[in-house]
Amino acid sequence: MNAGFGRIGLGNFAGNGDDPPRLQPSTSVWPKRGLLWLLAALVVGGAVWFLMPPSEGNVAPTEPTKLALTSIDPASPTNASDTAVAGLDRIKISSQTWRRGGLGSKALVTFTVRNDNDYAVKDVEIVCAFTRRDGSHLTDRSRVLADIVGMKARKTFARVPVGFVNVNADQATCSLVTARRA
Repeated sequence: MNAGFGRIGLGNFAGNGDDPPRLQPSTSVWPKRGLLWLLAALVVGGAVWFLMPPSEGNVAPTEPTKLALTSIDPASPTNASDTAVAGLDRIKISSQTWRRGGLGSKALVTFTVRNDNDYAVKDVEIVCAFTRRDGSHLTDRSRVLADIVGMKARKTFARVPVGFVNVNADQATCSLVTARRA
């Protein structure tokens, strides 16, 4: 017995009131094409990003700065060769740039240390001050470099991670803090 309700609300189903409803196969290819277009856009975007030259950030002019020397207490029981502080008036950063790394959260600094002393230095400590575009101070980050800079020599330190920086940081200025005789 058929009450006439067999065709009501079947929408995507095929069949009459006597047979159980069956799903019709989907003939739409739009979802598949959409995924292909998305994949193509991701590949092209990744290729463009990969081929772009790295940003060097804003380069702050470097000026030789006078740095404070750490005083050594002769009465201290430590070994004098371990605490010998180099004359920082003859060590300077001759060039510097910075860029972002680590998905934009870390600062990578490239700089050249120039040693005009008659001896090699090691454990060079730098401090970098980060500022906004308008020049207001954001944060300072420091790093000790265990490498040796030879006497009357220069050494370039490339992409040294100095720490996390504020997303508003636009400029960086790095200075030498301390160094020890090698």
